[in-house]
Amino acid sequence: MKYDGIIFDWAGTTVDYGSFAPVKAFVEAFEAFGITPTLEEVRKPMGMLKIDHVRTMLSMERISKLWEEIHGRAWTEADVQQVYELSEKKIIEIVHQFAEPKPYVKETIAELRAMGMKIGSTTGYTDEMMEIVVPAAKAAGYEADCWFSPDSVGKCGRPYPYMIFKNMQELKLQDIRRVMKVGDTVADIKEGKNAGMVSVGIVEGSSVAGLTQAEYEALTAEEKETLYQKVANIYYEAGADYVVRDIRGIVKLVK
Repeated sequence: MKYDGIIFDWAGTTVDYGSFAPVKAFVEAFEAFGITPTLEEVRKPMGMLKIDHVRTMLSMERISKLWEEIHGRAWTEADVQQVYELSEKKIIEIVHQFAEPKPYVKETIAELRAMGMKIGSTTGYTDEMMEIVVPAAKAAGYEADCWFSPDSVGKCGRPYPYMIFKNMQELKLQDIRRVMKVGDTVADIKEGKNAGMVSVGIVEGSSVAGLTQAEYEALTAEEKETLYQKVANIYYEAGADYVVRDIRGIVKLVK
């Protein structure tokens, strides 16, 4: 077997099909300050530390310009903090509703464990958010062997690789070449590559795809293939080693 452990992301990868909890929270937080961001603007920084996500959005040309028009001045770090705090409050209010494991997750994790694989996890969520998500996901049938948020690494979230190293320490994984990172955002891919490991992007139910399960299933076979190629290109441009359609593809990669 080529791998001893796999480090999975959470929202959009193992739970919360389409990664909609953070999207909803960010949209509502920005709307409270008079700006309605597009889904593309919200999803582009997805996977980053949440305050970095807000800062990245405020730095976007359209949003930055709108902020100046609405508030009569350029945004400041104090504004970043205010938007972030509101978005965090909103995520905490709803995140328990978005902890359902994605299709094939429970059986695939069981199969990987049967192969002797250790299952770690990293996230863009805070400890406070994870203390809600983790038990909710466990009650629904999914649990990682351990998890670490940016709170565990001095707020140095993705694309920094430190959460991965904390996982490796906790799981006693000694060879970076025998650990795989799996996620659904550009930040996930970069996190894995910055750690020096094989990184894999998941297409179905990902933040990059940005569709609900019903929306995805309503696509024709041709539309699904077009979406796959579009999402795969984004992952590969970020440095991904592999792209899989859904989590079942990981089993083939680790054998």
